[in-house]
Amino acid sequence: MSTVLAADALAAHLQAGQPGLFPTDTLPALATVPATCGQIWRLKGRPLDKPLILMGADLEQLQAVLAVPWRSQWVEQAHRCWPGAVTLVLPIDGPLTQLLHPGGTSLGLRVPAAQSARALLRQCGPLATTSANRSGAPPALDARQAAAQFPDVVLLGPVPWEPGSGQASQVLAWVGEGQPPAEGPGQGFAPNGGGWQVLRPGLAPPTGAWPPGQGG
Repeated sequence: MSTVLAADALAAHLQAGQPGLFPTDTLPALATVPATCGQIWRLKGRPLDKPLILMGADLEQLQAVLAVPWRSQWVEQAHRCWPGAVTLVLPIDGPLTQLLHPGGTSLGLRVPAAQSARALLRQCGPLATTSANRSGAPPALDARQAAAQFPDVVLLGPVPWEPGSGQASQVLAWVGEGQPPAEGPGQGFAPNGGGWQVLRPGLAPPTGAWPPGQGG
């Protein structure tokens, strides 16, 4: 088993630029602070064109670190979905987007429901995250499986972890007015004022998610 650290020690470890593993309400996460997120692609053997998710302890923490205006529809959807198993992809560009989504103009954001994950995020700040598996391998479902795939990466204690759903989060993307949907199952164009497109289905789509024809 990999080294296990309490939340305060793991937060310090992450802030020092090292990677860590922790549970969420969906799948275990492999994480670093955004400035050192290049380690995640190297550890996973993951192509750079697959973006990472910025995970925060709450909406306010994410808003503060991004420091960009949020549309009322984004805030409303965040309040519906978070904390929970939904990733919101927003058209936010800037330094954090270029770190987590090189060459992209959107950023995926999530506030997990797992209390241990949010406690860690409150101590260390938002983290660049992805599922805890090497590229092409099945996602780890618990601490033992995560440690087997990344034996040199420290784990959040205590273990065993609280179980997650074992499924990836639902992904909703904001599509601006008149724009075609992003790559995914949605079709058509965003309605007046923009709307939400389901890029990846989840266990329970939140109220207000767009497929086409429903505004945000």
